[in-house]
Amino acid sequence: MIEICCKNNKITETIEEGRTLFQIMDRFNLKMEYKPICAIVNNQIRDLNYVLTENSTVWYLDITTASVRRIYAQGVLILFAKALKDLYPQVAITDTTSMTYGIWCSVTHNDSVADIDIQSVQEHMQELVKAGLPIKKHRDFTEKVIEILNRNGRTDAANLLETTGSIYSYYYSLEDYSDSYFGIMPVNTDALELFQLKKDHNGVLILVPDRYDCKKIEPCCNQDKMFAINNELTQWQKTVGISNIGDLNKAGKEGKSATIINVSEALQNKKFVNIADTVHNLRSSGERPVKMILIAGPSSSGKTTFSKKLQIQLLANNITPKILSLDDYYKERGTGPVDENGQLDFESLHALDLDQLGKDLNSIIEGKEVKVPTYNFAAGKQEYLGNTVQLKDNQVLIVEGIHALNPELTKAIPDKYKFNIFVSALTSLRIDNHNYIHPTDNRLLRRILRDYQYRGTSAVETIGRWPSVRAGEDKWILPYQERADVMVNSALLFELAVLKDRIIPILENVPENCIEYVTAGHLLRFLRLFNSITEKQIPQNSLLREFIGGSSFHY
Repeated sequence: MIEICCKNNKITETIEEGRTLFQIMDRFNLKMEYKPICAIVNNQIRDLNYVLTENSTVWYLDITTASVRRIYAQGVLILFAKALKDLYPQVAITDTTSMTYGIWCSVTHNDSVADIDIQSVQEHMQELVKAGLPIKKHRDFTEKVIEILNRNGRTDAANLLETTGSIYSYYYSLEDYSDSYFGIMPVNTDALELFQLKKDHNGVLILVPDRYDCKKIEPCCNQDKMFAINNELTQWQKTVGISNIGDLNKAGKEGKSATIINVSEALQNKKFVNIADTVHNLRSSGERPVKMILIAGPSSSGKTTFSKKLQIQLLANNITPKILSLDDYYKERGTGPVDENGQLDFESLHALDLDQLGKDLNSIIEGKEVKVPTYNFAAGKQEYLGNTVQLKDNQVLIVEGIHALNPELTKAIPDKYKFNIFVSALTSLRIDNHNYIHPTDNRLLRRILRDYQYRGTSAVETIGRWPSVRAGEDKWILPYQERADVMVNSALLFELAVLKDRIIPILENVPENCIEYVTAGHLLRFLRLFNSITEKQIPQNSLLREFIGGSSFHY
């Protein structure tokens, strides 16, 4: 007999060893609004078929938890793949991409976009849900799993397993459909009650429950620019032959890492050249007298280095940039807004001194010389150290910060003077064709490394703060991304293979007895899919140097 303490209601029960999480749920009389999808057992994420063999603490999770939404979405994805196999056996899912409001899938037949009846597919998926079918997890020798995946046309997933060096691997099955998925899955289709399919941009958008109201579908907004940049990156990756981690690992083993780095850096640098040329042409033609370049993006997108690299290209076009950081306009510590937990909300637009910022921006655009503050983060207040900004004819103001595209920030300034840029690590590289890399994981890894190296912050503290950061992004940043004139992906094709060796030791120091161990474990499993690439080959002016150090830029 073993003791199981349920953290949902602090009830402890003595049960027989060898029972699953699903089998013992009724013992705890759970009062949950939605069906449990998985559970945290001793600070490790487990599916509900996990067998308990020792005294444990258990915390059942439903779809209201952010990380469980991914598991739910992955369950809907296997439903979608199974329905396609049943109704359109010649159709294949060739790409999956994380979008702001769902998962986008490319479905093709003989390399052409497949014409499928989306309503019939959704109805069949709903039939699978009503049938309450088990989603089974299988563990076998990696060689056998590779055989199964190749037999099912999943050569991309098989290629990844060939590069991991693992003796055993996992795959999932839903009736006669078998596939490889990263992480855990719901154990039964009856947990996947709410979803919606929508044809979008020559593919299918899978929508799941709203993150704030799980009884309705996540509202879908215009994502044309996001789709455009994803399509551009996908086409480029196909050109160089690297679309997923397996491709990247194989290229590294073949000695092609330097080429991958150089071409990726060149592609990103081309973006800076194009933006600077666009601004120059708008100004010189009189079409749009741009005086202000607004650069926004979520945490750890590389906005600071982006701004510095753009400055160089603007100078090459005889445009001298002046820099204004929104961070210098934070209110004095203790006077800003608080979140629902009573903590200072640094992600809120109203954490900024909007009155002073508005006055300064208007005066600068009018050509006046303005004394600007510098924020002393140690003291928690603005300081005036003699810094001034004044624009002349050949100059533009670069305003950089997470809220730069929020219209409230520059509402008094005519749009003709503004050029809007949204920067984020969008990560078009995939684990394999059916498993996308979530952009927030890329940014969290960047932030863990940066905070640890330059701010003395542990991984526990950064991970603990991350849900609040993400909530602020959803509220204050992402709704304005489509206002951008240009959307830029700051993620580099090779970067996670470079970050791996620096971040793994940091994550391994996260104590097992804290809840942050759950996220650390997920990130460790993810990073170990990559074969390492040495950072010695990274140029000193690379945007990645903002996080790994050794940059030629001064921060």
